[in-house]
Amino acid sequence: MSFATTDLSDAHPDAPVAAPIFRDFGGKTAFHGQVKTIKVFEDNALVRSTLETPGEGRVLVVDGGGSDRCALVGGNLGVLGVKNGWAGIVVFGYIRDSAEIATQAIGIKALGLHPKKSEKGLHSAVSDKPVSFARVTFRNGDWLYADADGIVVSEQPLHG
Repeated sequence: MSFATTDLSDAHPDAPVAAPIFRDFGGKTAFHGQVKTIKVFEDNALVRSTLETPGEGRVLVVDGGGSDRCALVGGNLGVLGVKNGWAGIVVFGYIRDSAEIATQAIGIKALGLHPKKSEKGLHSAVSDKPVSFARVTFRNGDWLYADADGIVVSEQPLHG
């Protein structure tokens, strides 16, 4: 399926559009799917365990609180995402292993790069709850469309 977020936004002017704060890192710049949400803080254990499950073409939306003290996704997690059928990952936080991630067949958007790995098991994390960042509230089951121009979100699929 081919789409452009610009066309989707024009056709659905009420669909939320994320603030332009994300950069593209994955091997795919255009991706879409239903949303699966998680909220973490400087601890990527839940990110890993979620990516170890069948993605079924979904997009993992990670609310990392925007922390710039470590990365929440790296090359190993990108491999898990590809292997388990995730369409993409949107991280309100940072990633690492950018050269490796650029070769992987998955879309990854994040705020930027950070060389430090995250902690494991030190902070609480939740899944399947609405998360809000970049002027959008993401809910499980929403549809997320991403490409080089940005991110559009909808409660209903916008593609035919």
